[in-house]
Amino acid sequence: MGEAVKDQKEEVIQAWYMDDSEEDQRLPHHKDPKEFVSLDKLAELGVLSWRLDADSYETDEDLKKIRQSRGYSYTDFCEVCPAKLPNYEEKVKSFFEEHLHTDEEIRYCVGGSGYFDVRDRNEAWIRVWVKKGGMIVLPAGIYHRFTVDSENYIKAMRLFVGEPVWTPYNRPHDHLPARKEYVDNFVINASA
Repeated sequence: MGEAVKDQKEEVIQAWYMDDSEEDQRLPHHKDPKEFVSLDKLAELGVLSWRLDADSYETDEDLKKIRQSRGYSYTDFCEVCPAKLPNYEEKVKSFFEEHLHTDEEIRYCVGGSGYFDVRDRNEAWIRVWVKKGGMIVLPAGIYHRFTVDSENYIKAMRLFVGEPVWTPYNRPHDHLPARKEYVDNFVINASA
């Protein structure tokens, strides 16, 4: 009794403001004291999230509805771990370069966990920890980066509208239409 009702998504997706430490990128990097960020605040930045049943993704009706409503017609899987990814340490470092995409980045964690870091309206880093069952959508034009956590393992379904396009544009690429649209929709107009 008396315990606050938590959004079930928060069991598989958590977010917080990051410290400025240069320690291993795979560590949580909480500020002291910890400063958590709500999923509603992430939504204000255009970051959408769901909790799904990762053990039945092949037949999950909720996933099917999301795919239909958002036009996600193509999927594949990416496993990031030393045993499956050649040049693992180099790849993990390259994923951690701040970048944007001209299309949404949709990731559904079906095993393991990892961190997606996004910038807030004031350019501060928010770390989004996605665990098994968590699905997030990063909007086109948002600066972000990715790393596995200290477990060094994530298996993610990647979803795309049409054929897969996954071209990272390392910062700065503020001149791209996707970035300008993101700033207009989620930075300027949202703070007005």
